[in-house]
Amino acid sequence: MPRQIFQLKVSLSDVSPPVWRRVLVPGGYTLDRLHRVLQHAMGWQDCHLHSFDIGGQQYGEPDPDGELTLRDELDVRLDGVAAKGTRFLYTYDFGDWWEHEIVVEDVFGAEPGERYPVCVDGGRACPPEDVGGAFGYEQFLTAVSDPGHPRYAELHMWIGRPFDPWTFAPDRVTTLLRHLA
Repeated sequence: MPRQIFQLKVSLSDVSPPVWRRVLVPGGYTLDRLHRVLQHAMGWQDCHLHSFDIGGQQYGEPDPDGELTLRDELDVRLDGVAAKGTRFLYTYDFGDWWEHEIVVEDVFGAEPGERYPVCVDGGRACPPEDVGGAFGYEQFLTAVSDPGHPRYAELHMWIGRPFDPWTFAPDRVTTLLRHLA
């Protein structure tokens, strides 16, 4: 029997127009590996804490201080907690609180010779790290798109690279994901 591949649609909550990705991920991946896939797919830098909420159960890195009750994501496989039609949440950066809705759109056998994970589609660039959540991102977009805005120069220097909120390249993400295969 071929490995099971999960087709996931990942949508960033509270951002308009939508920022989303469609990725194909082996069902045998642990939630820790899924976290790394999501980091690459969305464009995050893995600088902050994260958690999954699946069926009311919280998963993530164990909290050494015991303040967060999380099941260890290293012990849980995607195919053990999700099936076609499952919806769950992935939260990244508890300060900015980037919440992602994930939908398992399909589950199917792996194509012979195909390497996974793969990013097959998506829309819009991911917000930069530490921009201040959805509200901060909205302010950032307003400022960087208007050369007359008082924070235009400051924010362009802060981001340190060109930023086009409309651009997304699934092939570039797939290239990054090849390191996880």
